Amino acid sequence: MEITPEVHDKIKQIEEKYSAINQKTETHLEGLLWSKPITYWDYIQTDALLSLQIQRTVLPDEMVFIMYHQVNELLFKMILWEIRQVAYTEKPSTKFFAERLMRISRYFDMLTTSFDIMGDGMEVEQYLKFRNTLTPASGFQSAQYRMIEFASTDLINLIDHRFRATIDRNTPYEHAFEHLYWQAAGKDYKTGEKSYLLQEFERKYKKEFLSLMEEYNTINLWKKFKQLPEEDQKNPDLVAAMRHYDKTVNITWVMGHYNAAVKYIESVPGNHEATGGSDWKKYMLPKYQRRIFFPELWSKEELERWGE
Repeated sequence: MEITPEVHDKIKQIEEKYSAINQKTETHLEGLLWSKPITYWDYIQTDALLSLQIQRTVLPDEMVFIMYHQVNELLFKMILWEIRQVAYTEKPSTKFFAERLMRISRYFDMLTTSFDIMGDGMEVEQYLKFRNTLTPASGFQSAQYRMIEFASTDLINLIDHRFRATIDRNTPYEHAFEHLYWQAAGKDYKTGEKSYLLQEFERKYKKEFLSLMEEYNTINLWKKFKQLPEEDQKNPDLVAAMRHYDKTVNITWVMGHYNAAVKYIESVPGNHEATGGSDWKKYMLPKYQRRIFFPELWSKEELERWGE
């Protein structure tokens, strides 16, 4: 290889890189000599990824159900990855904010257009058989979805609307947690008793959730939007993008999930409970819990008709 000025400059940059961390360039070059070329399957970890689909039954369509939900969780991770970039940029430019917001929205658009996989991609008879082996697990227990909510909006917008008047920024996070909208899916507010579904969910994630509630209190997407220049906050395209994300997450995606659930759960007479035993209609339907990330961007009439 000819040592051109360009190659010499790259060698100099490499030396500067390792010198900055008190490393010897010669040692790393020796390591490069013995390292093997990367392959697609090693880089993507294909074998490990494809080994994660473990059925509990012999019914073929259970594999569709498992893989679909795993894809959802991967997309949730992508969304959280983008939100975190915005949250931890001290003063994001409008261009940076808008680009990341559009990435996030595209991921959720992909989620909302994928429900045909669930709605039309499984035999009802098979689903009604393998779903009994899933009890008491439930999609309700997706922790990443809760994390997306905490990272998107002010906490007050995730509080059950019946209790919002009693909670403010001085309310302890523990108390606010007990009044999050999704508590209604498995909690008797008169007795305080919680379903097994909710108890297990909290046993696994409550500590992390409380930490995230505090972490995103001042750096969530809405707070970062309000840091943008006032003129940009009124930009029609940016406002439309914020509204699109809000509606997609809290109405379109939820209703797609709800309609898929209705097709299977109510396809036969009898018990119409979700696998986790939750009151899934009141938990899922937007008109009941009125989950709205950015209420200031909607008119009074739009807010009153939310989810209808």
